[in-house]
Amino acid sequence: MSKTLLQFIILTLILIIAQVVVFNHICLFNVAVPMVFIYVLLRLPVTMSFNWVVSIGFFLGLTVDLFSDTYGMNAMSCTLLAILRRPILRLYVPRDEDLTKPEPSIMSLGMAVYFKYLLTTTLLYCALIFIIEAFTFFNPLSLLLRILFSSLLSMVIMLGIDSLMTPRSEKRL
Repeated sequence: MSKTLLQFIILTLILIIAQVVVFNHICLFNVAVPMVFIYVLLRLPVTMSFNWVVSIGFFLGLTVDLFSDTYGMNAMSCTLLAILRRPILRLYVPRDEDLTKPEPSIMSLGMAVYFKYLLTTTLLYCALIFIIEAFTFFNPLSLLLRILFSSLLSMVIMLGIDSLMTPRSEKRL
């Protein structure tokens, strides 16, 4: 088993446990809930097969659903995010040759492009999960606030995780 695959499996397990045990119980101002386990989907290599990405997305969401009693909402949202991840990345990086590494990160995309990629995917995921959860547009202001602030909180945490994942030899000053 390669070192990268082992690191990816460990990261997945840590983020699922952290999401279920810690982040699902954080609700800042009754609005913002961090959804950091999707970082695993966002960090998958661009060269990975579409079928593998969608399968990983589904099982990642299903695993969080099993431990969170959310009845398939995360599985559906993660699957849709896995399907749309590549087209969203294509918005900001039109060619694979522009990537220095196959995994999207601050180091491979640059801060500006990675921030836009992270913002778009996180907003998409939070919009999907909260619309599915509410299943109504009865209180659109509350729904919009939950989507925006959960996305921002999730992004800040994922940027921190990404900075921890970057090896020290590759960090720029």
